[in-house]
Amino acid sequence: MSSRSSAAVARSAGTDRTLTTLLALVALAGGVVVLLVGAGVFGSGRAGRSLVDPIAIDLLRANRSLALVLALVAGLLLVLLGLWWALRSLRPESKPDLVLDGSRGSRLTVSSGAIAEAVHADAETVPGVERARVRLVGDPDNPALRITLWLRQGSDVRDIWNGLDTQVLSRARDALGVERLPAAVRIELDAAEGSRVS
Repeated sequence: MSSRSSAAVARSAGTDRTLTTLLALVALAGGVVVLLVGAGVFGSGRAGRSLVDPIAIDLLRANRSLALVLALVAGLLLVLLGLWWALRSLRPESKPDLVLDGSRGSRLTVSSGAIAEAVHADAETVPGVERARVRLVGDPDNPALRITLWLRQGSDVRDIWNGLDTQVLSRARDALGVERLPAAVRIELDAAEGSRVS
């Protein structure tokens, strides 16, 4: 996936999932090591001793002030990392407004909501599409679309895909004056209305 099209994919699929997976793997590895030591896999004598090596404990006792400073710095860094991660995850996703004409004296800007609504209206005209939801994401220099389509029962996905590409996305690219407009398309099938049994 190119860096230009990565903006179209949900941001949680990137950094948040990677960091969570790495943190979970580190915690899992630590838990397995503690479990193996406690079960006596590394020897029955090791299971009865403290988890931290006595030489390391003696070294920490000999350098209490240095150990305390290092522990405080590490704790502070972990708190700052946690706050940064939480704020980044809770921050609303940017919806860029696009500047179509930035010449001096006149400035033509199209809001992200207007673009999303226009693409939404076009997408719902494609035969077989029951309803659509569209968001413009990314940044003003590299905008991308995130489209969710709900299809009618019996719709041909290939025809809908071709209609989306030729009718909707090509018109959006032409209207915005861009050569590329990456889009992540999620397709869902509306449930058929079940017949009631009386």
